[in-house]
Amino acid sequence: MDGEQDDFADFARATWPRLRHAAWLLTGHAQDAEDLASLALSRTYAKWRRIRRDDPYAYARRTLVNAQIDRVRRHRGRELLTDAPPETAVAPDLDRSTQRRDLAALLALLSERERRVVVLRYYLDVSEAQVATELGVSVGTVKSTASRALAKLRVAAPDHGVTLTEGICR
Repeated sequence: MDGEQDDFADFARATWPRLRHAAWLLTGHAQDAEDLASLALSRTYAKWRRIRRDDPYAYARRTLVNAQIDRVRRHRGRELLTDAPPETAVAPDLDRSTQRRDLAALLALLSERERRVVVLRYYLDVSEAQVATELGVSVGTVKSTASRALAKLRVAAPDHGVTLTEGICR
């Protein structure tokens, strides 16, 4: 049993940064991303004995996306409106934090499905067939959704100061 726990601990350490960043791209919020990535890893751990020999990263990634879908469905229509936007902390690396904020604003322009497809396809580098399988849609739907999303991003990117390659590819 200790070997299995050690294997999972190594896996979690190796995949945490990428899962957390993918979650941030999906949610646009640091705390939500931490929660989502933690949930994905805890669900992966629960199935570790069964999945560790196959492709545990694919399982964790799919769990991450499915948890985001559930989160969006649960919170649909429950947004809290206020007179003033929440305060944001100033990060020490202003260029990088500005890029991240601009990227989050850019991705927020996409629908949930478009955002999932873009993050899976272009950030996590998942094939169209795998994206289709993970989202339960056809490959044609993945292609058309990605095409629409990229068209939106190309139009909006200059206004947000983001180039697609620097923002989505890491």
